Amino acid sequence: MAASRYRRFLRLCEEWPVEETKQQRDLGSFLRQRVAQAFREGENTPISDPEACDQMYESLVRIHTNFYKNKYPRLKDTTFTGVTVENCRTILATDILKQMEDRKKGTWKRLREKFSAKNPEEDLKMKRML
Repeated sequence: MAASRYRRFLRLCEEWPVEETKQQRDLGSFLRQRVAQAFREGENTPISDPEACDQMYESLVRIHTNFYKNKYPRLKDTTFTGVTVENCRTILATDILKQMEDRKKGTWKRLREKFSAKNPEEDLKMKRML
């Protein structure tokens, strides 16, 4: 029975898209890691709580198939602020979040990081020269 559960989770992982814009924060990547951890022995992995495993699988399938989005359709595809889904995706992209973090830094800190040496030896040489 564990073999069929393992195969179902693998099939779900194959179908689940990976968003390249969300590096290290993507649900698809996280799901793949958790399945690899949970089924370390592959089809031979003993499952301590089969009911919880089945419930987890069904929940993930509902998320993947947009069950509740389809069951409760929205009147508009925006939030209360007027931001669209595409705008949210763009804002939450890893590159944009990095840029926002850089803007939060002060001017002095950004300049120091920009001109600081990449390795400690070069940094020591620069300090000795000054």
